[in-house]
Amino acid sequence: MEAFYYLVFAALSAVVFGVELSKTTKDRINTSPAFNSFKNNYLVVYSLMMAGDWLQGPYVYFLYTTYGFGKGEIGQLFIAGFGSSMLFGTIVGSLADKQGRRRACVTYCITYILSCITKHSPQYRVLMIGRVLGGIATSLLFSSFESWLVAEHNKRGFDQQWLSLTFSKAIFLGNGLVAILSGLFGNFLVDTFQLGPVAPFDAAACFLAIGMAIILSSWTENYGDPSENKDLIAQFRGAAVAIASDEKIALLGAIQSLFEGSMYTFVFLWTPALSPNDEEIPHGFIFATFMLASMLGSSIASRLMARSSPRVESYMQIVFIVSSASLLLPIVTSFLVAPSKVKGGGISLSGCLQMLGFCTFEACVGIFWPSIMKMRSQYIPEEARSTIMNFFRIPLNIFVCVVLYNVNAFPITVMFGMCSIFLVVASILQRRLLVIAEKQSKSFPSTLQLLLNLDINAVLKTEVWEMKERDNEAEPLNI
Repeated sequence: MEAFYYLVFAALSAVVFGVELSKTTKDRINTSPAFNSFKNNYLVVYSLMMAGDWLQGPYVYFLYTTYGFGKGEIGQLFIAGFGSSMLFGTIVGSLADKQGRRRACVTYCITYILSCITKHSPQYRVLMIGRVLGGIATSLLFSSFESWLVAEHNKRGFDQQWLSLTFSKAIFLGNGLVAILSGLFGNFLVDTFQLGPVAPFDAAACFLAIGMAIILSSWTENYGDPSENKDLIAQFRGAAVAIASDEKIALLGAIQSLFEGSMYTFVFLWTPALSPNDEEIPHGFIFATFMLASMLGSSIASRLMARSSPRVESYMQIVFIVSSASLLLPIVTSFLVAPSKVKGGGISLSGCLQMLGFCTFEACVGIFWPSIMKMRSQYIPEEARSTIMNFFRIPLNIFVCVVLYNVNAFPITVMFGMCSIFLVVASILQRRLLVIAEKQSKSFPSTLQLLLNLDINAVLKTEVWEMKERDNEAEPLNI
């Protein structure tokens, strides 16, 4: 493996280590032992769930190519996954509010284990079934666990600020450290032990089974709206009304769809972008490097969210602009660096520059996840949290399906350019959300003061009336 990969990995490791060591008391939040126990239990489960997901990530595309499928057929398999997440995943995920979030988390484990098992078959139809199951599991992963956490956190009466600590730690571990270890472990299974590209999927199923056992033994059930007379259609209608009536929720959904749509498109594109001439690249090691960059982002986010200023809505504008610029690198390098025509070999100069840009994008992803989680906990109503979060994924899945369906119709630079434009739009919408949030925060103190003044006036009037009554009672009768 080329020294370039080791150099990037070592540099990112040093930066992450330095950022973590340099944290002061201002960057940390004081909590209680009860909360720490609750947080650690959730982090263990979430890390196992993410290990089951990350082990598969670098080898999905590679596994399909070893079965002899082309770019178009692989694109259809990816479309099936996102389409399943949009159709079936929205329904199954939304049932969590009514049937229980803990039950939905267990359903995620079972569904994803079945999806892993299908990877043993080279039959296209079986792989398609696996992608459908994986799409359902993805919707549950990104809605049910967070919904359970927020509801349980509030039910136990913990400080609201402590929730941001759990979010940042979950991303640092689950989307960072665990992802790195998963990438290295997958690389170890496939390249060192030469167990084949299906081995990481078997390992993922084992981690999911362990996590499910912990959920069943230690988690309690919680609900959004458990009313018996509220069916699924009524839940969808209530979620749609909440989104339509509150501009903050609608903006949050649009921002999430634009960023995640670009992120999932990037997942599909980074392999062909770094190896346009079939260069030999270490998929697992590059994936681990990306996740190390994501750890750096989540570490930065934890610092930002531990302080009252700047607000999440403010700094996320900059994050979207930086992520947009980083995805423009494939376009820039195509003009500035002469493309290599040599088949195979090591990574090219253009690939090196693009990888640095992709690491920057992954750092932005690391900041995005805990920040969007915090905004969702502030703006989305508890009674329909899972349903609304799955509604957010509908435009995301439509966007990704359209991109993947036309993957052969456009050059890879066009697709990166489109993602960059969407991230600029996300920054603009984030600015609008900041304006609304600041306007409401300024109006809240004046409204509160008005209510206090009304209460004071009412108390004064009552006291004056009681004084008059006492004076009337004390006044002697003139007969």
